[in-house]
Amino acid sequence: MHVFLYEWITGGGLVNEQARLPPTLLAEGSAMISALAADFRAIDGVQVSVLRDMRLDRLSLPGCEVIDVYSPSDWRGEFERLARGAEWTMIVAPEFDGILRKTVRLAQEAEGRLLNASDEFIALTANKHATAERLRWAGVPAPAGRVIEEHQERLPADFEYPAVLKPLDGAGSQHLLLVGGPGDEPPPYPWPRRIERFHAGQPASVAAICGPQGRAALPPCRQLLSSDGRFSYRGGGVILEPPLVRRATSLALRALDALPRAHGYVGIDLVLGAAADGADDVVIEINPRLTTSYVGLRRAVQENLAEAMLRIAQGLEAAISPRNARIEFAADGAVWILD
Repeated sequence: MHVFLYEWITGGGLVNEQARLPPTLLAEGSAMISALAADFRAIDGVQVSVLRDMRLDRLSLPGCEVIDVYSPSDWRGEFERLARGAEWTMIVAPEFDGILRKTVRLAQEAEGRLLNASDEFIALTANKHATAERLRWAGVPAPAGRVIEEHQERLPADFEYPAVLKPLDGAGSQHLLLVGGPGDEPPPYPWPRRIERFHAGQPASVAAICGPQGRAALPPCRQLLSSDGRFSYRGGGVILEPPLVRRATSLALRALDALPRAHGYVGIDLVLGAAADGADDVVIEINPRLTTSYVGLRRAVQENLAEAMLRIAQGLEAAISPRNARIEFAADGAVWILD
């Protein structure tokens, strides 16, 4: 079986840019493609192909066919060739600027068979405001919010603060900002943003692998975010406390039930509030793609998650057996098994 894995920043998505590649996105992208490639490569009979930005010759992906790309035309030709020739293609790319949706569509036009969410699911969940409104309409707790138009200089006076400003289609904590009141003057932003109520609590996430016959939820994780009001992602750790596991998993699955049918790997970001019964828990957003927590989750279960993705995509059952171990991980791919 031939599998084509494509991660945007390491795979040449910015090959035409002369500037230095964004370090945060590069670190997370490198961690994801390295972990993902190793897991697919470990499956008997699977050949893995990846694209690599020619500037990243130190990014080693053992056992994989690595094709270096040198220009946008080179990138497109190789991308289409691999998507067309592989039995399965998996794309990891950010939602902003429509990158994920455009790349998935390009693979579909090349007749690629995708381990990704549908165009409908990506279009909805890439819009943070539309997603939150859809969830709230369905009775799933999500922050109240509204759209701030591009270049709008003043924050609304009739909103509940503190609040969070975020791009409508952001990814990876890019351009997030905590604001304390309408007198704050955040930097101007050339695209529309969402302002939403800030919910205190433990940031968390639940990943699910979804397919035509069902889905499998992975162990919930705590998220470690910066405390400077920017919410920069630092890593996380697997949640072991049974009450928190139940609360996080139940809310994540409720969120998926409120959306179009999901396929592939999906991440659900949450905040677990102070109430022990989960009354203060909220869904923050949905990530229609592989998330950085994969680097820790692959060590938190007994199975190969890549093999589970292939099985579930084909409509087969795939057992997910959590390890009873305290696992922590960083955004750059470092993992610590502490028990």
